[in-house]
Amino acid sequence: MKNFSAVETMPTPSYRRYLFALLFLLYLFDYMDRMVIVSLFPYLKADWGITDTQCGLLVSAVSWSILVFSFPVSILVDRWSRKKSIGLMAVLWSLATLACAFTRNFGQLFAARTAIGIGEAGYAPGGTAMISTVFPKEQRARILGLWNASIPLGSALGIAIGGIIAEHFGWRYALGIVALPGMIIALLFFTVKDYKTTALVKTVDQGQGKVQVKMRFADMARQFTHNPTLLFTNLGFAANVFVTTSLLTWLPTYFHRFEGLTMSRAGIKGGSVMLLAIIGAPLGGYLADLWMKRRPNARMVFPAVSSAITAVLLFIAFAFFRGQIQYMILLTAGVFAVAFVPAAVAVTQDVVHPGLRATSLSVNVIVQHLLGSALGPLFIGALSDRFGLEFAMTQLPVFALVGGLLFWAGSKFYVKDLAAVEQASADLIEPAPQVSILPKG
Repeated sequence: MKNFSAVETMPTPSYRRYLFALLFLLYLFDYMDRMVIVSLFPYLKADWGITDTQCGLLVSAVSWSILVFSFPVSILVDRWSRKKSIGLMAVLWSLATLACAFTRNFGQLFAARTAIGIGEAGYAPGGTAMISTVFPKEQRARILGLWNASIPLGSALGIAIGGIIAEHFGWRYALGIVALPGMIIALLFFTVKDYKTTALVKTVDQGQGKVQVKMRFADMARQFTHNPTLLFTNLGFAANVFVTTSLLTWLPTYFHRFEGLTMSRAGIKGGSVMLLAIIGAPLGGYLADLWMKRRPNARMVFPAVSSAITAVLLFIAFAFFRGQIQYMILLTAGVFAVAFVPAAVAVTQDVVHPGLRATSLSVNVIVQHLLGSALGPLFIGALSDRFGLEFAMTQLPVFALVGGLLFWAGSKFYVKDLAAVEQASADLIEPAPQVSILPKG
């Protein structure tokens, strides 16, 4: 592949594929490291005697850490370097996952899980900003959909592989082994080409013509506080993530308890439900972009529809069925459960200044973790301790429905907020790194 010259501002298709491949793999290993703990619950309970609530805390610990560090790290991503920030974060979360294998009690494991979240805090904002800048705007939702397909794939692989390794070698080996691939990809990411940091300026009319002036802090804050599309998107995202994180966390245990499966088989079965999201995420992005050609606010309406369908499917599955029929319905729900993600993430990039894209997604990450993934596993675990896991799972459709209603409300503001976005370009940094990704000849 040829290198980029100083006058070129956009990457070649082959370089886009190289960048996307690394971002995809990093997201996959991110979620493997994050979710492998789910398949280890029975082993931790047997070794340390911890409760379901404490098991939920081990998942929520990562989300709380991301919640605290996402915003400051995203500023570093936007204003310093996407490449260096992402590479360093991936190294950190891989080392923290490895450290989990050497813990001796719940407190130490909780602390190590918290460190994983520090490393993962800025990855989603940084990766989203790079994709949104490097790929054409009209393809944004479908490319983000393909990228986000790594989430269910990584989660399912982490749960399934973790259960298999733990059953044959012990839970510590499961944590140690899944930490290694992320480290390798993290080092490779330092070979990618970054884009120039976008100036934070706005266009104002001074009577004799329009000029660009530097944005003040108040101007940047208004991008998020006075943007109803973003507010409804972030809240709708959180409601849906509450559901998906709870399913990822508790479905294996649900199948283990009510169907008498070994944890390795239950992990595979539970993981396969969310693995179907590998279809839902790309399909959701493709359909949202396709629908947008006819309906300008389709990137908000589509998540509203997919969330409502998810709510109906989960209600039917948990309220009326068990066994094979329930499993088939849950597989279908797995397709729809993350279909909202690419369109909703694209919206966080559509309606803000290009120089604040990583920051915009970090705000989304903060809200989704604060009200979604940090609460979901803990809430379901607490309900399970008090009323039983079966009752706890029947509460999830309510949150999916609330998410759909929030997206629908936000769709009323999308066109207006999109029209107010400052237009700016982000050029690739030169000189280009000496990278060859294609065979010679």
